[in-house]
This record gives sequence, structure tokens and C-alpha cells, in this order.
Amino acid sequence: MTVTADRTASRPGGVLSDSLVVTWRTLKRIPRIPELALFAILQSIMFVLLFAYVFGGAIQIEGGAQAYREFLMPGIFAQTIAFASATVAIGVTDDMAKGIVDRFRSLPMARSAYLTGRTVSEIIYQAGILVVLMLTGLAVGWRVRGGFVDFLLGVGLLLLFTYAMAWIGVWLGQLVRTVEVGQQVSFTVVFPITFVSNVFVPPDSLPAVLQPIAEWNPVSTLASATRDLWGNPNPYVSADGFPAQHPALLTVLWMVAIIAVFAPLGVARYRRTSR
Repeated sequence: MTVTADRTASRPGGVLSDSLVVTWRTLKRIPRIPELALFAILQSIMFVLLFAYVFGGAIQIEGGAQAYREFLMPGIFAQTIAFASATVAIGVTDDMAKGIVDRFRSLPMARSAYLTGRTVSEIIYQAGILVVLMLTGLAVGWRVRGGFVDFLLGVGLLLLFTYAMAWIGVWLGQLVRTVEVGQQVSFTVVFPITFVSNVFVPPDSLPAVLQPIAEWNPVSTLASATRDLWGNPNPYVSADGFPAQHPALLTVLWMVAIIAVFAPLGVARYRRTSR
């Protein structure tokens, strides 16, 4: 079996075709288990409605309630994308616990296909959730005030950030043995970076000790970059700081750093467990 797998991996296009099969297999779970996507969408919509209509009145931004909703939505998109790591971690843990990964290893397929398929499928999955969230945002008053190209650049940043966060999930999902623990570990990691950020409030409203963290936070830079591209309100801690002046560049640097660290860690862990 090992020899066959090696031949498949070395065949031109073998890795790509195997990765696409795993990607399709992962996406086919959505119509079979619609609750997975349904509750992810409902959770994000709940955040939109709570902060737009319940907590939004207590958060002061120049321009009033309408400006706050336009400020809020890019933050909601960034928060949702950050949780891609949790989704992937839970999925990887579930596959390993059920022996599905062991089954893949026994098949004549490229070993890298499972990890590649998992991370690519998450981009497609999160893209669907973003469409629903954007429609919800339009309903509550969010508008894109930049050009169409800027809109596409913002969406591209969000989807590329999904890929980076997915590799964190790949690594975390292989560290634990049960889905319950995987869920707890993932949310423990993601929640602090989404709330100590500029997702829901301007950073200068946070305690002074947390402001630099919120300013350099990758979720904050992603939210700031999309706000800039889409012409939405974007108050900064310091107009002279690097994150304030170059949020898109800093977001790209964060993505490169995350992939450079967690992709090798995830691959190394996968190789160790496959021996």
C-alpha cells in the first residue's frame, strides 16, 4: 500500500486530484449535516443583531448608530473568519477519533491530500457563510462605499486569512483526542484575540494596557484593512502607528507568519501520527 501511495503522490497531478477529492468529501458533509453551517451562521447573525441593536447604543462612534453598524460588520466578518481554526480543529479531531484519517492513509493517495483538502474546503465553507453575513449586514444598514475592486480585495483578504487560520486548526486538532476537548481548546485560543481587538469597539476605549495588543492583533488589522477598503468608519488608537497606516500590509504579514509557523507544525504532527 505504501508503494502505491508513493506512486500516486509522484504522479503528475496526483496530489492535486487527491486534494480535490478530500475537499469535495469535506464539503459534502454540509448538506448531509446542515446543522453545522446553520448554527455557525445563526451564531454570527446573533452577534450582528446583539451589537447592532442591543449593545450598539452604548458604544459611541462619530456618526451615530448607522456609522457604528458600518464599523461593526467588517469586525464581524473578521471574527467569523478567525473561528475557522476552531471549525477545522473540531473536524480534524473528529476524523482522527473515528479512524477516517487512518483509512485515508491505507488508500493509494497522496499523504498531503488530507491536510490540503481540509484547509481548502474551509475557504469555500467560510465564503458561503460570508455571503449570508453580508446580506444580513445590508439588512441592518451596512454599506460598501468603496469601489468594486476594493470590495473584491477585502473579500480576498478575508478568504486568505481563513486559509491561515485553518492551519492553526489543523495543528490544534491533532493535539487532542476528543471533539469536546478540541472545541474547548480552539475557543479558548480564538476568543481572546477576537474580543481584545477593534472588532466591536474602537481600541482607544479599551484599558491602556490592552490598546497595543488590540492595535497589533491580526483580527484587528484584518478588520481595519477591510474597513479602509470598503469606506467604513475606522477609528484608530494612533493615526501615526504602523497598524493604523498599513493595516492591509500588516494583515498579509500576519498571514505569512501564521502559515510559516503552523503549516510545518501541522504537517510534522501528521507525519508523526502516521508512523
